[in-house]
Amino acid sequence: MGLDRYKKVSSLKTVEDFREHVKSLGVNLPVDDTVQSGADAPMAQKLEYKGRTIGNRWSILPMEGWDCLGNGAPSELTERRWVRFGQSGAKLLYGCEAAAVMKSGKSNTRQMMMTPETVEAMADLRQKVVNAHGDKFGETNDLYVGLQLTHSGRFSHPNDDKVLESTIAYNHPLLDVKFGNQNTKPVTDEEVEVIVKKFIDAAELSYQAGYQFVDIKHAHGYLGHEFLSAFDRPGKYGGSFENRTRFFREIASGIKKRCPDLDISLRLSLFDMMPFKKAEDGHGEPMIEVGDYKYAFGGDGTGGGIDMTETIKFLQMIRDEFDVRMVCTTVGSPYYIPHIQRPAYYPVSDGYMMPEDPLVGVARQINAVAEVKKACPDMHFVGSGLTYLQEWLPNVAQSIVASGMQDFAGIGRMVLSYPEICADSLAGKPLNRRLICRTFGDCTTAPRNGLVSGCYPLDLYYKKMTDYVKLQEIKRQCKACK
Repeated sequence: MGLDRYKKVSSLKTVEDFREHVKSLGVNLPVDDTVQSGADAPMAQKLEYKGRTIGNRWSILPMEGWDCLGNGAPSELTERRWVRFGQSGAKLLYGCEAAAVMKSGKSNTRQMMMTPETVEAMADLRQKVVNAHGDKFGETNDLYVGLQLTHSGRFSHPNDDKVLESTIAYNHPLLDVKFGNQNTKPVTDEEVEVIVKKFIDAAELSYQAGYQFVDIKHAHGYLGHEFLSAFDRPGKYGGSFENRTRFFREIASGIKKRCPDLDISLRLSLFDMMPFKKAEDGHGEPMIEVGDYKYAFGGDGTGGGIDMTETIKFLQMIRDEFDVRMVCTTVGSPYYIPHIQRPAYYPVSDGYMMPEDPLVGVARQINAVAEVKKACPDMHFVGSGLTYLQEWLPNVAQSIVASGMQDFAGIGRMVLSYPEICADSLAGKPLNRRLICRTFGDCTTAPRNGLVSGCYPLDLYYKKMTDYVKLQEIKRQCKACK
C-alpha cells in the first residue's frame, strides 16, 4: 500500500467524522465542536507572565529559513517571512527562527546567525515584526518576541549544504552509520566550553537587539539535545544526569550573570526514539529491532516507548535553578524520525512514507505535553505538531488549551502558507481552505536540495520563483527513483 493507506484529514467533513476516525485509531485527541471567538474565547485569553502580559494563546514556532545572507543576516525573504509572523495575530513569537551562535553550528549555509556582525540587522528585523503587528492589530505591549539560539551539532553544514561537518557529543551506534559519522571524534570538553561561551555571547547580543527572551535549543538531535543522551561520553559533559545537563546549566548560568533581565527558555524534545530507515516498500521502519536502546532521552530504554521521568526531572531542575517557566515542546528529530516529530501525509524527498496514521503522531505529542504540564503545573508549555490537523487545528487547539493540557498552541509549517489562521480563528472567521497546509513537505524538500524554503504549493510569492520550477523537477526525479 502507498499513500492511500491512511484516511486524509481533508476528507473528514464534520467534527463527528473527525471524532469517529480518531476513535478508530484508539488515541486520545480531543476536539471542540465549534471554535469560539471574542474576549471570552479560550484562545483569546491573556497570560500574565513575569510582569508582562502575553495577549493570547497562539504561538509561532521557531523554524529554519534557509534564506539568510551568507553572514547569517536576514535577507528580503527572511524579512517577508518574519513580517507575516507579526501579522499572524499570535502574541507569542517563540524564537521565530533558529539562529546559530557560531559558523560551525549552522545547519545550512544560509542559516540565521546572531553575531556582532548581524546584531544590528537582527534588531531591525525584530522592530519590523513589532511594527507589522502594531499596524494590523494596534496593541504591541502584549506581544512577546524571542530568538532561538542553536548549534546544529551532528547536522551542521556550515560551508556547503551537501557536505556534513558534524560536531557530535558522542559516537552513536546508529546515527553514526546513518549519517556517516563513524570517523568523527566527539567534541572535546575544551571545545564545548567555547561553544557555551558563544551561546552566552549570542544571548547578550539578542538582549541588545531588543529580544525579550532567548530559547536555548535542546531538540531534534542538535547538539544541546544530544548531550542529554550522552550516557557513554566520559568527562564532565557525559554519563550522569548532572553531567548530561551541564551544557544547558552552564549556558543559563552565564546568561543570568551577564544579562539578568533577559528571560531564558528552551525548546525541548520531550522524548526521543530509535532512528528509522526507509524499508523496501518505502515506509519507515526502525533501524534495528526494538528492544535495547539507551540513547533516547525521555525514552523507555527500548527505542520504541516513552518514559519522561528524566524529562520532568530536567524541567523541574531548570525551573528551580534558573527560573525557566516557559518551554516550547517538540519530540524526536526531523532527521531520523520525522513521522514522530512532525506528522505528515506526504514524505519529503529524502524521507519515507509514514508507518502510522499521522493523527497518531499528533495525539502522541499532545498527550506528552499534557503529561509534563501535569507534573509541572507552574510552568507554561507551548505545544507543536499540530499542522497535520488542517481544518480541525483551531478546534483541537482550543480544546487542549481550554482543558489545561498545554498553555499555547504553536504552529510552524502552517504559518508559512496561512499566517492569518491565528487571527481568523480568533475573529470567528471561517478558515480559508485554499491556504491550509496539506503537509506536502515542499518547505523541507526544497532546502534539502539547495533551494530556499517556503510554501511553494500555496504561497504565490514562491510559486512565481525560478526555484519553483527547479523543485518540480526534483520531485519528478524523486518519483522516478521510487
